[in-house]
Amino acid sequence: MRAFTAAAIQLGPAPGPLTAASIKSNVDKCVTLIEQCVQATGAKLVVLPESASTGFTPGVPPAELWDLIDTVPGAVTAPVQEVAARLGVHVVFGTYERGPSPETVYNTAVLIDPRGDALASYRKTHLFCGEGRAEGGWVTPGDGAVVVRTELGSIGLIICFDGDYPELVRVTAIRGAEVICRPSALLRSADIWELTNRARAYDNHVFVVGANATGIDPAGVIYFGNSMIVSPIAQVMAVAASHEGWVSARLDPATALRSLTPGSNVPQRFDHLADRNLEFIRGHLDELASPAHTSFPHAH
Repeated sequence: MRAFTAAAIQLGPAPGPLTAASIKSNVDKCVTLIEQCVQATGAKLVVLPESASTGFTPGVPPAELWDLIDTVPGAVTAPVQEVAARLGVHVVFGTYERGPSPETVYNTAVLIDPRGDALASYRKTHLFCGEGRAEGGWVTPGDGAVVVRTELGSIGLIICFDGDYPELVRVTAIRGAEVICRPSALLRSADIWELTNRARAYDNHVFVVGANATGIDPAGVIYFGNSMIVSPIAQVMAVAASHEGWVSARLDPATALRSLTPGSNVPQRFDHLADRNLEFIRGHLDELASPAHTSFPHAH
């Protein structure tokens, strides 16, 4: 990994019902903010929120959503690919993706390179309450972890609720991710958002770039922003408020693990990946892969 500036952009979707016109408006806004952000910060990696092309809760049936969106890459991603190529930057763009039939919609993050090529797509594996098609929602889960080696470094992709699951991020880190991008439309609290971003960064000694939605989606759900960039020692390097815009920070591998805590003279000596007790893990693989649930009553 080389040192570079990363940015997380947050924006709200167009108001009102989801239509082809509102999707175009949302993508046009993404392009404008990418242009403004790169000009202002010099960012070489720009991360946009989850489902930035539509808003998280689309407010339409899955088959209608399928008609409105496209494959990845496709017509929806094309303007973002064009601006990435024109500016010579990497972009992570969150969008719903058209599957092989109207019953299949994926919640996808696509990594676009400075030539405008879609290097890889990640399909969200851990779906939030009510999002999944099996629960009456609109999304079919993915089944794979994604890490891409780029000229900046190795970039891993997760989406929103995925960040609650240490196993996914650990697999992504073991595969070599140095920066994990987390496009999100997080609906809970700023505390949980910060907690999970910092924990996953610290668990695995990786940078986390979390871009969270703001504004109101087509179903009337409100988002709080607070996009952030976190260091491998869990330091919040940059954090936004609730306004549309961006935050940026310089990610430097030479100083990422220099000190135990931010600004401390005490050196960082341990490595959460190298220091794993692999014998213990191997002895509990069956338990880790077994169904389980909390002991406490909760809403369903």
